[in-house]
Amino acid sequence: MEKFDAELQDRLVRYASIDTQSEETSYSTPSTVIQYGLLNLLQQELQDFGASDVQLTDYGTVLATIPGNTDGPTIGFLAHVDTAPQFNGTGVKPRVIKGYNGGDITFPDNSELTLSPTDYPYLATKQGHDIITASGNTLLGADDKAGVAIIMTAARKLLSSPELRHCPVRIAFTPDEEIGRGVHENLPKDLQVDFAYTFDGGAVGEIEYETFSADRGIVKIQGISIHPGLAKDKMVNATLLASKIVQTLPQAAMTPETTDGRQGFIHLTDMNGGSSEMELKFILRDFELEGLAQKGELLRKVCDAVQASEPRAEIKCKIFPQYRNMRYWLEDDMTPVNNALDAAKSLGIKTVSVPIRGGTDGSRLTELGVPTPNLFTGMQNIHGPLEWISVQDMAQATQLMLKIVER
Repeated sequence: MEKFDAELQDRLVRYASIDTQSEETSYSTPSTVIQYGLLNLLQQELQDFGASDVQLTDYGTVLATIPGNTDGPTIGFLAHVDTAPQFNGTGVKPRVIKGYNGGDITFPDNSELTLSPTDYPYLATKQGHDIITASGNTLLGADDKAGVAIIMTAARKLLSSPELRHCPVRIAFTPDEEIGRGVHENLPKDLQVDFAYTFDGGAVGEIEYETFSADRGIVKIQGISIHPGLAKDKMVNATLLASKIVQTLPQAAMTPETTDGRQGFIHLTDMNGGSSEMELKFILRDFELEGLAQKGELLRKVCDAVQASEPRAEIKCKIFPQYRNMRYWLEDDMTPVNNALDAAKSLGIKTVSVPIRGGTDGSRLTELGVPTPNLFTGMQNIHGPLEWISVQDMAQATQLMLKIVER
């Protein structure tokens, strides 16, 4: 069995060094021009490999074909190029810790930061592996450049090895997944596959077919502005009303930091404005549509109650759908899930399928008619400075992709 460690390491280090953060407040597609730095590179590399039908669409997705040499379904593989806007992703300096010794990992650019196997037991199982982290001031971007590296490595192998029998393969690298806009409405028909997989998961063996369902809540508060020296009985302070909304929402067992497992949440992500106007942004998450609807109704009721307490203000609450639990569709036809489970079993990989406390491009693709479960990459501690990944975990994911298309 070919070892892919050196190639995967090189690809992830190169790709992670390119700034590709998405931006939620932007209405362009992709949301940031910088994502083209990696998209253009991937387009060129796929052309250099000899892939067919390589294109960069007008909605910022790289598509390519690896022609099949045996009968079978056409299978898609996807990863997203953008990194999360929640933490600094500019100036990423990836570093490789060869033959990890099992101890604490420190960071050259942040002496107060420590990645410890005591705090993160999965790391304790990776002694002897080659570990990639950032330098301490940024995220790494293995979410999802590890997925990109895995797919590119497997694609290079398939295109350079005509003796390998495999079905037709389609590849897609999307922008803006981290802000919920990775799947353009044209992608399902442009992808042209029977089913697909995203490489956007965590620990080795994770094959996931259930995600959160997601809505976004936007609350806008219009107060009454006047000079504070003349404000008695006249001013309506929008910031105080915003604080009242936040404080009225139940905190226990309702926020991300107090929930886990199958519990959903209401998460305040942004508060912007001042005493005259405020905007609050929330994300609402639940595994069941009933629970998601209840959370939206709760947010509306709290806003209505605060509105009633100060009728001179204007408080508007709107709920927007984002994506839905892929399980609602995949449970009707588990073929792509079972194919991945069988392929992993043949490689001796112990599998686990747990609900994802988040979403993937596969959530939206599945909803739009392309069944797309999620596969592991090895990424850990994503969206923060303690993000890390094992090169050897990535190699197992690469072997899994090759085995899926062979089967």
